[in-house]
Amino acid sequence: MTTLLELNNVSKKYGSDTLALSDVNFSVKEGEFVSVIGPSGAGKSTLLRCINRMIDATSGEVIFDGVNVQNLNKRELRKTRTKIGMIFQHYNLVNRLSVIENVLHGRLGFKSIITGVLGMYSEAEKKQAIELLTVLGLEDHMYKRCDQLSGGQKQRVGIARALIQSPKMMLCDEPIASLDPNSSKVIMDHLRNISKSMGITVVVNLHQVDVALSYSDRIIGVSKGEVVYNGSPQQITSEEIYQIYGSEAGELIMDVGGKNAG
Repeated sequence: MTTLLELNNVSKKYGSDTLALSDVNFSVKEGEFVSVIGPSGAGKSTLLRCINRMIDATSGEVIFDGVNVQNLNKRELRKTRTKIGMIFQHYNLVNRLSVIENVLHGRLGFKSIITGVLGMYSEAEKKQAIELLTVLGLEDHMYKRCDQLSGGQKQRVGIARALIQSPKMMLCDEPIASLDPNSSKVIMDHLRNISKSMGITVVVNLHQVDVALSYSDRIIGVSKGEVVYNGSPQQITSEEIYQIYGSEAGELIMDVGGKNAG
């Protein structure tokens, strides 16, 4: 399998004293499903946003699809971002617009400013939006306003919006943090199916260790801006979970004990 993403000594400083990421190194292969786990404030969101340069890393290299994202000008970055779908904890949808309009916004990166502003989408794009919404079980909601949907449905709209870009990779920033367990399972099942059936690389930030263990090909554990674990879900130990989560680890160890015993 080809390496799609590589981070070399990536650090991010806010101001003069806050180090959000410190010398992060890891790579991700095409089609891999990788979960980044760690407590709140560990640097997981900063890490994801450095990958597609929503924020600029202070130092280091982010190589995506053979290109150093750090060196791209605005136009090149826009083009590269069309290959990277992004899913957010709070959905980032336009509530007053319909579901299908929100999905079609995923095509804006491919359009000129004028065609984007005028919402000029091709029949092929509309057809693709309908197909994706059908796959995600939203065919009956296509023309509803987004503010009429549940959280789980909104997140599926977010997934469809990312998929209509035909991305090589999807970055998911705490996609189930605001959802109940049933909706969370639906979202994680969809993300794993996307990875397996479409061959799209998925990098997902998760707070829930048990979910990461169930779905991932590989787990990256982050604590205080540093990678402290990078390996398979099967091999992670209670000690390593303590290292990642510190005082929060107690209740999480219970989950891991059960998972790894099975």
